[in-house]
Amino acid sequence: MDASSGGFAGRFAGTTVVVTGSGSGIGAQTVRRFAAEGAVVVVADINLAAAQHVAAGIPGALARHVDVTRRASLRALADAVAAEHGGIDVLVNNALSCSLPPFLELSDAQIQADFAVNAIGPFMACQEVIPSMLARGGGVILNVASVNALSTYGNPAYSAAKAALISLTRSLAFEFGGRGIRCNAVAPGTIDTEHWAPRLALEPDLFERAARWYPTGRVGSTDDVASALLFLASHEAAWINGITLPVEGGLLSGDLGLTRELAPDPDGKSTKG
Repeated sequence: MDASSGGFAGRFAGTTVVVTGSGSGIGAQTVRRFAAEGAVVVVADINLAAAQHVAAGIPGALARHVDVTRRASLRALADAVAAEHGGIDVLVNNALSCSLPPFLELSDAQIQADFAVNAIGPFMACQEVIPSMLARGGGVILNVASVNALSTYGNPAYSAAKAALISLTRSLAFEFGGRGIRCNAVAPGTIDTEHWAPRLALEPDLFERAARWYPTGRVGSTDDVASALLFLASHEAAWINGITLPVEGGLLSGDLGLTRELAPDPDGKSTKG
């Protein structure tokens, strides 16, 4: 075991991994973890400066601009990686857009952005990458979905788009599993990333409040998600295909808040009502 990476040293040696939206958050930690286990990583992000910053801290990493809402940009990324490294072995569709207004207040632009980044972008990315994977004998596609796709936690456009991403995951697993390509997804819960910075500035105790709803008693870390992604990309998961793995500290296992409301006091009597 490689204690610094939390995984097996060299597990991904000779593997080329592309992670979209990896200029920060889950994506950034994921490329760090893949690189620590021997992979050549491509830090792909719409913010090239952010991608370059992450890549600068990873020996041998490449930073590339990509706009996942534009097929030409995705094709250029796939072509560049093929020219430099022969192709993509692992594609992680991680870029996200999450609009905050409630359902009736969402604008057309916000709805379209959430679907373009979270669902249509991965769809097009897979179309651009799968032919070369087939030619090379196989590969792995991993989609970063959300618990929002599996239950209701607000952000309706984002949630619906992530649900579409889970459906895409199953479709690809079904169609290409027999041709050497596995496709799985993860569904993270609340993860401590830069995405939350504006809310935390206004509500410093936000994660402490959120943690009360998680049976494990904390929100997640980027490493929690990265660990799940590396497992699903590895040979240890060779017979796992088409699943969505919740990475959410037990959030979906039951309603912890309701349970606490209805819990009896030490004398066996209801504490409410």
